[in-house]
Amino acid sequence: MTTSNPPQIVPNSGMGLYVHVPFCKTKCPYCDFNTYQGIENLIEPFLPAITSEITCWGDALAHPPVKSVFFGGGTPSYLPQGDIERILVAIQSSFQVDPAAEISIEANPGDLDEAACAGILNQGVNRLSIGVQSLDNDLLNLLGRRHQASEAVEAFQSARQAGFDNVNLDLMYGLPNQSMEQWQKTLSSLIELTPEHISLYALTIEEGTPMHRWAAEGKIPEPDSDLAADMYQHAREVLAEAGYHHYEISNWSLPGRACEHNLVYWENGPYLGVGPGAHSRLGDYRFWTVLSPRDYNTKAATWADSGVQPLADLVETALQGIPTLGGWEHLSLETTCSETMFLGLRLLDGLNLSEASAIAGTDLAKKFQTPIQECLNLGLLEQDGDCLKLTKQTYLVANQAFTRFLE
Repeated sequence: MTTSNPPQIVPNSGMGLYVHVPFCKTKCPYCDFNTYQGIENLIEPFLPAITSEITCWGDALAHPPVKSVFFGGGTPSYLPQGDIERILVAIQSSFQVDPAAEISIEANPGDLDEAACAGILNQGVNRLSIGVQSLDNDLLNLLGRRHQASEAVEAFQSARQAGFDNVNLDLMYGLPNQSMEQWQKTLSSLIELTPEHISLYALTIEEGTPMHRWAAEGKIPEPDSDLAADMYQHAREVLAEAGYHHYEISNWSLPGRACEHNLVYWENGPYLGVGPGAHSRLGDYRFWTVLSPRDYNTKAATWADSGVQPLADLVETALQGIPTLGGWEHLSLETTCSETMFLGLRLLDGLNLSEASAIAGTDLAKKFQTPIQECLNLGLLEQDGDCLKLTKQTYLVANQAFTRFLE
């Protein structure tokens, strides 16, 4: 390890670390993430590539503190047994990981029996996020999921039996042919499981996906936005009754169980992403790794072989010397201010203007005095002292508020 101590790029409070695993056994027809099926031959060289990139970043940043780790994808649980542990060993040796750090992994229900869950837990992961998506088999088939509703329930039960006490379940609503009755039944079953965290996402049919083509050809109906809004409202009501705190537009948790890693994003904090296509935000720059897993495997080895230079400052000339990067952009003060506002306002307990101003480096109340007042007048926002937050009726149309802070 290098002993160089460049000027601080990551604050003492630490950063979030995201690890992107691009492999899937099957790719869902609605997915437009940087994920792939049928490239299992790249999984074996991926492990030395990702651990090499982690080590290089640790050296380049002088081993900064990390307060959360999130394995996303793709399907991280699709990696061979032991790979997650090896990646975590590289992380622990390259960064100062808070002993209480939340370490999350996304998993497919079909990959999770009790032995698999115990293996993940024993590798150092303490939070499991299961991609349930639906508890209706017809809808699961439409979504191209490779599990049935019963398997999703069994996966959750396996996680509990293995010892996981922090589990998130992801579900989708506003699906083609989904009825309110189906959604009500799904939510009822979900609440009976009592996971610590629940994420609910309205289906967005992304251009370029098979589902987008099916909709264009009339094979499936376009999503019904009015019905989706009713489903969202019903979820808010029944989850509140069940004791879940609605803390972010799409996220609910039991008390004290909000996702610490995602809070880094919403609070516009620093984060580093490793793996193909992963994004980072450090200092005044946003940057991302190359998309192709094959190119990534090669370039990660190139960086290690060429030697790692400590980053004296995070500037474009320094980023140009990092072979795994696919691009970057400098964040202007205006961009930082705008993103701090609309990301922070996603948190439904509200945005503390003084704290947000400290992050942005300027007085946000003064800078955005006009759009704040417009939103207050229109009933999009409400204010209590230093706290600014969305009104409940704005949750589904939050972009009407957010766009007013874009410059």
